[in-house]
Amino acid sequence: GHKASTERVELDAMRPTLLPLLVANAFLRPAPRTTPSRRPAATLEPPVQQQSLNTKEKVAILLLNLGGPQTTADVEPFLYNLFADPDIIRLPSAIGGLQTALAWLIATRRAPKSRAAYESIGGGSPITMYTTEQGRLLEEALNGDGSGVEYKSYVAMRYWHPFTDEALDRAAADGCTSAVVLPLYPHFSISTTGSSLRALLSEMQASHPQLMASHTVVPSWHDSRGYVNLVARLVAEELDGLMRDVGPLNPGEPPPTVLFSAHGVPVSYIEEAGDPYKGHIEKTVQLVSEQARKLHPHPASYELCFQSRVGPVKWLEPYTDAALEAIGGRGCERIVVVPISFVSEHIETLEEIDIEYREVAEDAGIKHWRRAPALNLDGEFIDELAHQVTSAVNKPVVSSVEACVVNAFDLRDEPLGVLPGVEAAPVELINTKTATVAIAIAFIFELLADDRLVHVLGVGAV
Repeated sequence: GHKASTERVELDAMRPTLLPLLVANAFLRPAPRTTPSRRPAATLEPPVQQQSLNTKEKVAILLLNLGGPQTTADVEPFLYNLFADPDIIRLPSAIGGLQTALAWLIATRRAPKSRAAYESIGGGSPITMYTTEQGRLLEEALNGDGSGVEYKSYVAMRYWHPFTDEALDRAAADGCTSAVVLPLYPHFSISTTGSSLRALLSEMQASHPQLMASHTVVPSWHDSRGYVNLVARLVAEELDGLMRDVGPLNPGEPPPTVLFSAHGVPVSYIEEAGDPYKGHIEKTVQLVSEQARKLHPHPASYELCFQSRVGPVKWLEPYTDAALEAIGGRGCERIVVVPISFVSEHIETLEEIDIEYREVAEDAGIKHWRRAPALNLDGEFIDELAHQVTSAVNKPVVSSVEACVVNAFDLRDEPLGVLPGVEAAPVELINTKTATVAIAIAFIFELLADDRLVHVLGVGAV
């Protein structure tokens, strides 16, 4: 079934013999017949930037997102590109040469089940369609504001078409001499904004010096008033609809729960690398909850959880499935689920939340379920994007490196990945390097076994 669970798949007795065979198979097979991974090298020096953008000529708006397979045939190469990125998985140096082989193995192993998940939502991810239309509407809004600046939007996906380099090529061909970089991740994370900016900076340095010299980045917009008000409105509308459909609370019945479900990341991102993602999410939830209470002044409980955990490492908690079970366990029968870190519908809203987690909720005794929509093409969302662009143009420029530094992340550092190298002090009788490789092998087994591997990404991905 589609039930989400924190239980890990057990390794059977044959598993100890599989790894050498799989690795050997990866090396003996030809290179994957997929779109090459767009993994850039680390930046050595910060870019030299102009103090302000040249708005006398056409300005490109680069909409950064992770991308997703548009057809089931795209699933395997998409997964390969994803797992070949060390910002997603970085193996310890002792086995670092296996990165592309591991990416091929995972993509090949997981493609059939991932294709089935995409088939359950229509055969592909709608994220490219939504992002393209968001860009078109944003372009219309900005070019009609009377400022005299001509804007042109370009979709720059990290792991599937249109890739970052394709967006930059089109912008340059159209005569754009400056760029506003707008990540469609309201909350900064190393694995989303960080990885996308790493790819963008590498491509600009290599092929587009003009845009390299004249670009500015929106570092994050998790606490922007327009964004907060929009999400709060959607929450209040769902609460109103829930109470209208079900009726007033019965005597002694717990009030409805608003459950914000954000994409999880490994705890090591927060505690070891200083990723601000968790703090950004918590701030958004606090502000949205305050505003939603004003719009819907009736009893309701507001809670935060994190979805899409994968692998043996610890991720942010509470997990969404556990939160749903706890909510049902205390007798709450009414819930509004809010996908807080996603701006467009994709597999993690349409399949993971709408199918998997809804089944968990029903099994937990939650009878009345509503899910707030992603922001998609809402007019207020387009207005918010336009506000972010014009604000960025009117402020001092923020380079891609500076945008990361503001968020405690240095693009010049090596990628973190889900499985960073273990640098802990040696444990008695255990060599640290050996332990690191052992952890990596266990992680590889877990990845190859996990039915929910497609959800390994950071915020708002596929």
